[in-house]
Amino acid sequence: MPQQKNKVTIYDVAEHAGVAISTVSRVLNNSEDVSDQTRARVLKAIKTLKFRPDRTAKNLAQQATHLLAVALPTFTTPFHIELMKGIRSRLRDQDVDLLLCDLGSKKRHQSLMNFLKRGAVDGLLLAGVDVNDEIAQELHALHAPVVLIGSRRDEFDSFYWDDVAGARQAVEHLIKLGHRRIGMIKTNTGSPLQNRRVQGYREALEAAGIPYDEALLSSGHTMKHAGFSEEAGYEAMEALLSLAPPVTAVFASSDVQAIGAWKAAIDNGRQVPEDIAIVGYDDVKTSQFIGLTSMDQDMQTIGQRAADRLLQRMSGALADPPLAELVTPKLRVRRSSRRSD
Repeated sequence: MPQQKNKVTIYDVAEHAGVAISTVSRVLNNSEDVSDQTRARVLKAIKTLKFRPDRTAKNLAQQATHLLAVALPTFTTPFHIELMKGIRSRLRDQDVDLLLCDLGSKKRHQSLMNFLKRGAVDGLLLAGVDVNDEIAQELHALHAPVVLIGSRRDEFDSFYWDDVAGARQAVEHLIKLGHRRIGMIKTNTGSPLQNRRVQGYREALEAAGIPYDEALLSSGHTMKHAGFSEEAGYEAMEALLSLAPPVTAVFASSDVQAIGAWKAAIDNGRQVPEDIAIVGYDDVKTSQFIGLTSMDQDMQTIGQRAADRLLQRMSGALADPPLAELVTPKLRVRRSSRRSD
């Protein structure tokens, strides 16, 4: 098998065209400070050698900030899709290249560390990762603006949600409807986000004088999306339906889990909300169409605002201290938790 040819560089183009490297750079950056004859010679060399300019080197030559990275645990869940819609709507008219990094559900921190060590980004939106000291050190080593979504670190701009208050609101809604035996669907792996929602669930119960019972916490065994899936919600609801006495309401820590739980209830001959009320979390678009009561996190708006903040940092137009904005989800009541009129 013939040996693969090394990648053509800007040095090869300069040598082939008989010009300085700086001249090739000016041609690549559409500078007017090049004669037509020289430009034609450089462009011919680029075509002949099939040269593809390195994006990072081009940005450095331009002294521009055009490469924006978005790192997420996944790009396929409804929550993250809504977040990306907000980010993309803000970037649509901007002269930026968008680099996506899928961190995965497992070994998320290690995936992020590997990505950060590659460097070469002009700005980073990081969502769904709790930033520890080691990661913070790598973020600083980027020498580029960073905006966090869903977590907080004092030295970076942050947009994050009050998960305790959101879960507490959801359960308080069910209590006000008269429910006393309320189950919760959670993931089967602990995480700071999941722990905060369990805390809010517990606080609402105890404030109403309802004993907290860990037997009413249920999770599915499907690990897709770290347990935030319809399948996991279905499995968790089946476990709750087998309890005696039965639960009369369920708070799910995500909408996709709640949707799976709804189907499990129907498959087991239960009516929603007559036999069992359901409240989800996120308020994805599907929930609005099927009538699922949910906690609205307004992901698109947060995505827009985070992207806008990052663009301002990248352009140098913003020198304010880091912003830390706490967002409280809003309850959206629909037919899954109460009978329609």
